[in-house]
Amino acid sequence: MAAKLKKGDKVIVLTGKDKGKTGEIDRVMPSDNKAVVNGINVAIRHTKQSQTTQGGRLPQAMPIDLSNLALVDANGKATRVGFRMDGDQKVRFAKTTGEAI
Repeated sequence: MAAKLKKGDKVIVLTGKDKGKTGEIDRVMPSDNKAVVNGINVAIRHTKQSQTTQGGRLPQAMPIDLSNLALVDANGKATRVGFRMDGDQKVRFAKTTGEAI
């Protein structure tokens, strides 16, 4: 099945502690049905110091389930994603505006 959300898409969080926040997808993990959004769902991770890196408490964005994310359309509203054929190519489009993504 084609991916509804991809790396680089601007998304809004629908549920959870970061509800209403928007960000850009850094990484998608289709096997886990999760995505990492830059600056959203941040947790503190403790890392040990090594010769190359400074240790300490580092904030890190944790994965969010894809069902809790929605694509942001041109108007800045959450939208669902549909697929259609434009000539020979299958393209994603926003259901609210009908524009190709």
